[in-house]
Amino acid sequence: MSRILVVNCGSSSLKYRLYDGVDAADDRPVTDGNQIAVADGDDAGDRAPGAGGGPVVLGQGVIERIGEPGGGPANHENAIRQVLDRIDLTGLTGVGHRVVHGGQRFAEPTLVSDEVFGEITDLVPLAPLHNPANLTGIAVTRQLLPGVPQVAVFDTAFHRTMPEAAATYAIDAETAHKYGIRRYGFHGTSHAYVSRRTAALLGRPYEQVNTITLHLGNGASACAVAGGRSVATSMGMSPLAGLVMGTRSGDLDPTVVFQLRRVAGMSVDQIDDLLNHRSGLLGLTGANDMREVLSRRVAGDPAAELAFQVYCQRIKFYVGGYFAMLGRLDAVTFTAGVGEHAAPVRAAALADLHHLGITVDPTRNTANATGDRLISSPTSPTAVAVIPTNEELEIARQTAALLTHQPG
Repeated sequence: MSRILVVNCGSSSLKYRLYDGVDAADDRPVTDGNQIAVADGDDAGDRAPGAGGGPVVLGQGVIERIGEPGGGPANHENAIRQVLDRIDLTGLTGVGHRVVHGGQRFAEPTLVSDEVFGEITDLVPLAPLHNPANLTGIAVTRQLLPGVPQVAVFDTAFHRTMPEAAATYAIDAETAHKYGIRRYGFHGTSHAYVSRRTAALLGRPYEQVNTITLHLGNGASACAVAGGRSVATSMGMSPLAGLVMGTRSGDLDPTVVFQLRRVAGMSVDQIDDLLNHRSGLLGLTGANDMREVLSRRVAGDPAAELAFQVYCQRIKFYVGGYFAMLGRLDAVTFTAGVGEHAAPVRAAALADLHHLGITVDPTRNTANATGDRLISSPTSPTAVAVIPTNEELEIARQTAALLTHQPG
């Protein structure tokens, strides 16, 4: 059993969660007899009834507006110091850090050394908006906790099992190699956690189950998982590709970029901002929150209706393609904010796929339910599931697994 602190540094934010009793080999769900009890006031550290020795959250939180005038802490060091002052570090086994981009170098969780830190730094050009903040969190935590092992867990690592045909772009091979241009994929910790939980929900060994996982949050991606291995995913060299997202466009004809540059006269930075921050649901409706889009759709807003159809059609396109790639499909699983809570999206994204053996049960889909659950028709050959993701727990378990096998 391990006590693991999970740290997720953004450019101006810090998310953290401290777990006690992490068993890397225990893949039981965190509900129904293995709940995570969240520490709160006088009950801090108490296990949930019937937890059966499962992990406990001793502390969690988010610190925002780091470095902003009149806002939060002046810098990440001050933010992390605040976190470490709040939590009990007694018996801390290690710290797990989310790192967005591991490039082709990192295919699994890695113990951070000076050399590894330098190699992650070399990958900054592949993720200039994410890796610098991740590195800051690692540097500060190494400084403040010098005797505690630090582990980097990479969003891209789960997708390193993709065959070359799925990862390779059809451009000049020498140019692609020189500049690291290929499909890397993201949301790996979520896809790993959710696909494993899907197999458990079905009562089958992970290595025997083929799943399409749909991580639908403000960022969104699809993944084809064959027996526990990612074989295809919708995000590409960056998190911009694939599904329609809250503010990101998803897939585009590259000529759109040429048109915006040559005809509209936009700079590269302006186009980057447009496609990453002013597109997707926001670009189509003025709102990046699916809840607002659904509300406007019910009220008869044509822009919201169109955005909803574009969003769901893109999901359906990937489900069909990944079904063909897998050859046999056991489950389609929804996760993250939209995937877990937007029943209309789930229904529309999989509508009229009964000929593929995929049928959503309307009553199950709209039921006021939480936790791991099936929403497919009882007669559907392919299961449709909703699994709340837990990326922090996945990071903690991967960190614990690595440290358990370290010599000494």
